[in-house]
Amino acid sequence: MIQVYTGDGKGKTTAALGQALRSLGHGMRVFMVQFMKGRTYGELIACRDNLPGMEILMSGRDCFVKKGAPEEVDLRMAREGWEAAKRAIAGGQYQMVILDEINVALDHGLLPTDEVLDFLRGHREGPEIICTGRYAPRELLELADLVSEVREVKHPYQQGAPMRRGIEY
Repeated sequence: MIQVYTGDGKGKTTAALGQALRSLGHGMRVFMVQFMKGRTYGELIACRDNLPGMEILMSGRDCFVKKGAPEEVDLRMAREGWEAAKRAIAGGQYQMVILDEINVALDHGLLPTDEVLDFLRGHREGPEIICTGRYAPRELLELADLVSEVREVKHPYQQGAPMRRGIEY
């Protein structure tokens, strides 16, 4: 099945990681591509050090991508991440593949939406696929079997709080 976690609230990646933890607990293997992320997030460290059944590939830089005008390096990194995700989905060695922040990558034009959707349509019998990030395209929401929208009600950023290690990254 295809799951989508979208919306403007905090917790989309966290929800996907919770699904991964459940899968790992049953002896399944999980592959995660983190599009548009280049910072060493806590999940990367935890998985590397404690969860041998989970592999994370970072496919982005630790800076913002300008919507509508991505740099060549951002396009290249997104393409590399997408090619790795396609191999993981089609290869049969993983029972779950998480496409973290792919919704934002699609929205920012780093990958062609039609290409991604066509590939996902052709691999419905493969692993569980989880797509995260704001701005999920309508066509992906229609294709998905499960869609959850995370809505922001209140966030410390609104009061100027900085990102906190272990909480936001």
